[in-house]
Amino acid sequence: MGDIANLGAMMGQLEEQLTQCMRCGLCQSVCPLYAQTGREADVARGKLALLDGLAKQLLEDPQGARDRVERCLLCGSCAANCPSGVSALEIFLKARAILSGYMGLSPVKKAVFRGMLARPALFHRLMALAPKFQVIFGRPADDLLGTSCARLEWPLGKRHFRRLAGQPFQVEAPALQKPEGGSGMTVAFFTGCLIDKLYPQVGRATAKALAHHGVGLQIPENQACCGIPALSAGDIRAFEKMLRHNLQLFDPGRFDYLLTSCATCTSTIKKLWPAMSGGLPQTLRDQVAALADKTRDISQLLVDSGLLGQTGPQAGTGGQSARVTYHDPCHLRKSLGVWQQPREVLRHSPGVDLVEMAEPEWCCGMGGSFNLQHYDLSAAIGERKLGNIRGSGASIVATSCPACMSQISDGLSRSGGGVAVKHVIELYADGLIDADKSQS
Repeated sequence: MGDIANLGAMMGQLEEQLTQCMRCGLCQSVCPLYAQTGREADVARGKLALLDGLAKQLLEDPQGARDRVERCLLCGSCAANCPSGVSALEIFLKARAILSGYMGLSPVKKAVFRGMLARPALFHRLMALAPKFQVIFGRPADDLLGTSCARLEWPLGKRHFRRLAGQPFQVEAPALQKPEGGSGMTVAFFTGCLIDKLYPQVGRATAKALAHHGVGLQIPENQACCGIPALSAGDIRAFEKMLRHNLQLFDPGRFDYLLTSCATCTSTIKKLWPAMSGGLPQTLRDQVAALADKTRDISQLLVDSGLLGQTGPQAGTGGQSARVTYHDPCHLRKSLGVWQQPREVLRHSPGVDLVEMAEPEWCCGMGGSFNLQHYDLSAAIGERKLGNIRGSGASIVATSCPACMSQISDGLSRSGGGVAVKHVIELYADGLIDADKSQS
């Protein structure tokens, strides 16, 4: 009964939010999907027009409505550029929840979201076994990027995928936790699935940077996914279960900031946890609001708290510099307005010569589950980003989102490689380590 009431409340909120759209069409010029297909149904205005009669669509053509609403990267480009302030991303997520509540989820999605992601201990145990078997399905493609390609076209198809780490970050995380140091600040680190399973070096770099700056670090064990995959599929039940689990681990009274090194996790916690937690008791919603208020991206924390200017070495402190360009993750720049801080971190990274690519804010085409459902479209959207990366002449493309790292690595690997993909904090931590060694 709670699910029905929650979905009913969402329908009311949806109808109210839809009235804000003036159908001006400015979203056309910034939508990466529309730029690829030229279809009005693929742009925010077209989807919002459809949702204006969602109740009728549920009776006449629910599958058609679902197909159109799910053809979206959830990049937030439309919302970031909307003169009326329409929160299209929130609208689309609520519409997906309503459609999934009405039509149900596929057995595969139920197994993934409710059977695995909503049960973190089981998920972590299963994923710990996966690296031993990945050689069966893939063969190395590019050592610089750490990618493999499928031995058989099904189920991975043409993609070049990042190999799972031999050991997830959570295994070594307990040894990286530190008490409060000279900064007088303590943060809790929300790891995120991709850093844990694919990019543990990003977690290590984050811990090293914080230790260098005397920041206390807490990394709770057995963290759950932030919930964005379930939200994207409209599975509110699984999302709420993951959210409740994480709320038990992160007490906002025990730290100054909730830190992430994943743009998508940052945006989800800060924006979507409050927006999509209406079915929880008020006490938990208050905790969600407190956590959202304390959530920061790693670059944002280093720059806005003044840590970067206190003890970080400046770029160009000796040695040969690498030409580095920066890709803006949609969820960081468009959803949270964080774009200057990562560049400032790179400028403070020894050995980094920062050069801007054309259209650094253009979407890489990943879109989470969009990449799984519409891989050819996703890859085609990413071609524009790949061209801009190569056009910069950089030997390294840096970003702040593991999902973007995975998407860009796929494209670069398939098109000949030659450009490394790094997280901003990796480059910064490498410089700190070198500087510390030279001073010791």
